[in-house]
Amino acid sequence: MSEPALILKPGREKSLKRRHPWVYDGAVERILGEPAAGATVAVRSASGDFLAWAAYNPASRIAARVWSWHEAEVVDAALMSRRIDAAIAYRASLPIDSDAKRLIYGEADGLPGVVLDRYADVLVLQLTTAGAEAWRETLLALIAKRLPQCAIYERSDAEVRALEGLPPRVGLLAGRLPEVITIHEAGLKFEVDVVRGHKTGFYLDQRDNRRCVAAFATGRDVLNCFAYTGAFGLHALAAGARSVLSIDSSAEAIAQAQAHVALNGLDAERCEWQVADVFQALRRLRDAGRRFGLIILDPPKFAPTHQMADKAARGYKDINLNAMKLLVPGGWLATFSCSGGVSAELFQKIVAGAAWDAGVRLRLRARLRQAPDHPIDLDYPEGEYLKGLLLERVD
Repeated sequence: MSEPALILKPGREKSLKRRHPWVYDGAVERILGEPAAGATVAVRSASGDFLAWAAYNPASRIAARVWSWHEAEVVDAALMSRRIDAAIAYRASLPIDSDAKRLIYGEADGLPGVVLDRYADVLVLQLTTAGAEAWRETLLALIAKRLPQCAIYERSDAEVRALEGLPPRVGLLAGRLPEVITIHEAGLKFEVDVVRGHKTGFYLDQRDNRRCVAAFATGRDVLNCFAYTGAFGLHALAAGARSVLSIDSSAEAIAQAQAHVALNGLDAERCEWQVADVFQALRRLRDAGRRFGLIILDPPKFAPTHQMADKAARGYKDINLNAMKLLVPGGWLATFSCSGGVSAELFQKIVAGAAWDAGVRLRLRARLRQAPDHPIDLDYPEGEYLKGLLLERVD
């Protein structure tokens, strides 16, 4: 055992044997050698049995993230190449009605900390772990070789990098950004700002949910909360909504949403816009006696970690309770949580509690989740971060 290694405490190998790809620092008994942040280490049980090859990070609570479960497999550029090829091939097999998709999704593709999104001919790369950062130049070269026609922009500015002890990185890595990046989704067009936009520029994970929810918009007054650049609202308009009220705290986002209505030739007379705090706006709508046949709640992340779950629960309870008071009998509520610190079970309990307090009866018609280009491994439940409930008011 001459290679750098993490030796686990007795009994702490169980999750790795079930192929969960994280090793928490509290599970580590001792470290052999002096591995640097991002270095590949062997992870071994207390008795010395090999468990995995992983990227080490002394600055993170997640001390190691698994690259490979096979002792004979070398963690090198060839492994990275195989993983990238497999990830891209999987997306090519999916029936995605868009030229924007996620090509690499971290642990689900065997590349922890690596996210790659494609918007037409622009790629956005996000590296969020020390291991991914250590392989940065190799990953960039491999991606550029496979998609040479694409510009590559880095958006390694997610909050999780701070938890990994990494500074933010942003900037153009290859090619040239077009003046306007236009993507197509189910017959609609959207302009994407990969430099300043949320996440990597657009919410690709909600692609299928936008079409699903829009099917209930026909002939209804729709309330789209946390609207961002208006994707849910545009799908609702295209599906024949009678009206759409979009609310977001960002004036810039609302302006872009208005531009998207014009870009798609949709009826601006059916649109209403508010730049406002959603929590306060819902109360004002209630006081004004407004009612809606379809309400969409797609808030930002309230709880990135389990430690913040209690505070997040209060936020989710508040917006759902007040939205339910605006929902007409027979109306529909599509409510989401993208908080990793809030489980699907907890989210459903929060929403059920809100319905009880609001005095409405809701029937669960569908559970909604991230689009399949954000795959979910059974061994890694943390990969399923987006939880959604499609509810019908039946009282």
